[in-house]
Amino acid sequence: MRYILAVPMEAFFDVLEQLYKKVLLGATLENENHDYIFYLNPASLDQDCSTAASSECPNPHGVQDKHQPSSANLATISAVPVCLKKHSPIRSAREVMLLQLTVIKVMITRILSVETDFRAKEKYRDTIKVLLKSSDIDSKLTCMFQNSDKLLSHMAAKCLALLLYFQLREKITLSNSWIAFCQKNLSEYPENEKAVYCLWTLTVIIKEIFKDTCSQKTEILKQFLTPFDTIFEVFYNSLFSQHFEGCQDTSKIINSLICFLELLELLIASRIHLKLHFTCQRILFLKPSCVLDVITWPVQAFVKRKFIIFIKKCLLWKVGEDLCRGSSPVLMPPDGHLDADMLALADAVLRAVDLGLLRTLSVHGKPPCFGGDEIQPTCERVPGPDHVILRAASLLIIKSVEIKVQSCASADEMKVDLQSFMCELLTFLKPHLQPSLQSHNLCEWISKVFIEQDDDMLEAAKASLGIYLKLTRQCKATESSTQEKEMWNHHTHEYGYNPHCIFLFLLKNIGFDSSVLLDFLISSETCFLEYFVRYLKLLQKDWAHFFTICKYFDVTESKDSINICGCSSSLVQDGSSNQTELSPSAAPGSPRSAHASISWASNVSSGSLSHLVISKETHATLQADSLPPLRASQSLVDYDSSDDSEAEGTDQHSANSKQTSLHQEAMKKSQDPVGTGTDKKQLRLEPQSRPLVPKQSNSPFSVDCDRVPNNVSEVGISYTTLKCFEELQGAIYRLQKKNLFPYNATALLKLLKHIEAIYNESMNAL
Repeated sequence: MRYILAVPMEAFFDVLEQLYKKVLLGATLENENHDYIFYLNPASLDQDCSTAASSECPNPHGVQDKHQPSSANLATISAVPVCLKKHSPIRSAREVMLLQLTVIKVMITRILSVETDFRAKEKYRDTIKVLLKSSDIDSKLTCMFQNSDKLLSHMAAKCLALLLYFQLREKITLSNSWIAFCQKNLSEYPENEKAVYCLWTLTVIIKEIFKDTCSQKTEILKQFLTPFDTIFEVFYNSLFSQHFEGCQDTSKIINSLICFLELLELLIASRIHLKLHFTCQRILFLKPSCVLDVITWPVQAFVKRKFIIFIKKCLLWKVGEDLCRGSSPVLMPPDGHLDADMLALADAVLRAVDLGLLRTLSVHGKPPCFGGDEIQPTCERVPGPDHVILRAASLLIIKSVEIKVQSCASADEMKVDLQSFMCELLTFLKPHLQPSLQSHNLCEWISKVFIEQDDDMLEAAKASLGIYLKLTRQCKATESSTQEKEMWNHHTHEYGYNPHCIFLFLLKNIGFDSSVLLDFLISSETCFLEYFVRYLKLLQKDWAHFFTICKYFDVTESKDSINICGCSSSLVQDGSSNQTELSPSAAPGSPRSAHASISWASNVSSGSLSHLVISKETHATLQADSLPPLRASQSLVDYDSSDDSEAEGTDQHSANSKQTSLHQEAMKKSQDPVGTGTDKKQLRLEPQSRPLVPKQSNSPFSVDCDRVPNNVSEVGISYTTLKCFEELQGAIYRLQKKNLFPYNATALLKLLKHIEAIYNESMNAL
């Protein structure tokens, strides 16, 4: 015999509320599983709660031929063959259904939590399994997707996603009805508007896979993606082939774009971190132009912003970083297929730039602010570009150029690509930067664009350093002539990627504060460790160029007494046969080159170049007195021992080197003078009081300008830099001695010590 059980709405709600409180606390359930299923099954309220209750008598709880609640602890249940009263308020029915979904959601969350008691977890697991078997809950929740009540629709999608993930984790076969529902709606887009619900549910499931601590993530994801691999490509083509201009209701397209973008990021992240190779995970790399075209659509700025940032994160291997942090390996193993895909994406970005992407990209309008882009009517809007788009587009291009250059075998091809795309980027940036780059060293663009975003600034600096190192190796391998090397060094300034200038501008931005560098080294949120070590290794071998560039910085800071810009044009025009024109980084030799006058031409559009003009006599002296190169340390950072680490490669995998954040405690201890002893003296720069710039030599100046000072500064920027390094050494040493530094920094200290020795040797040579 069939029983139709009716419970007053208030009593039903009270029982659910008690159950919710128990599950929320993680308490063990004492009753039979079917007692709870009676209250958790949403069949009784599967009507649209926004409409009036039907005059027909529905099955209030859908519990037929099932075990009825037996415990009085659950509720006092009166079994009478009547329906819920017709005059029961619609609001109460909605509240009961929302509470049902909430209890199911919290129960699954408790099952997945490692903090839940084992007995309680087993009881929750059995309850959910019985719920899945005793009712077609997947279909019921799917039907709620289009409910006019948005909160109910959202909770149904969230609850369904968790139930599906529970089935995946417990190796329960997924509902065929739900798989068919998603396949149908995704393949029929844009005619079918239900696709967005499928996208949202799929996204939540993959997020749960990432968040879970189990060791079977790869197998679970493989099982989940298999039915959808081909259908994603169909949806991808349909979504990006729409004609946005002719669409009357653009909000639906934008909603679909944003939902799919989040899912696409998770698919790519799963490929990087979980090592799967489904077609749906590679679709962006196979057809990157589809995504890049959205940037040129007449769509709202926030959509373009999201797409540019998404592509940037892909190239930086940072997709899904919030979900993968803590579970990703310290060093990513090589993946040749992924490297090839990243190169394809970088090529697509550069092709788009070549076709005029930056010329069509508008950075004007409402700049993004915290909490939105609207301001009070009484407040005045500060004019200016959208710096978020400026930063993202700049990093997108410099990273694409680096990936492209790393794959080139010809130095000439590298230089052509580099000059072309860097010229496009600088031309794009110049109108939006104040003060304009035209009156400054072009290498300052990184510091100016990324002044408010440390992590992106360091990524851009690292990418430009990678470009410089690759070109340097290629020039050495091809045995380029001296003139070719000088011209190339000259171009490093003209196109804004000279590593010494970029690093000095970085130090100037932070006021040469060693505590900020220490913060960067300890933090896991930036790539500063890798960038800093690679730069220090370059600095060991390229000290003379660094010192020469320091002189330029000293001169420009003394422009109260010298008009650098006025001298620049005369230097370029007055070059004669007894002078050699070089870029600052091309002047080899000892710090005696400080006496050579320096000029920088800043107008890129007119084709003028950056020059350092040195007399032949001085140039010969510099070459004769050049410092013998000291052995460069090959270590990056030694995590396990004090031995030197392997020489760094150019692969992107090194960007995943992980640093543990111990900033708060470390910053306190870094100022602690206790425990330094005689080691502090060893870390001290010697001699501290020696003037940086040597006294005037008899070598003639090439600049016919009486305003050039004989001695730019008693304490110049090179001394300030080395002083900053000295303070950083001391802070690292103190922390490491007390086991407070997050990794073994012995190799890093060796590098800093070696730079100090080079500096002292160069000073003694004077």
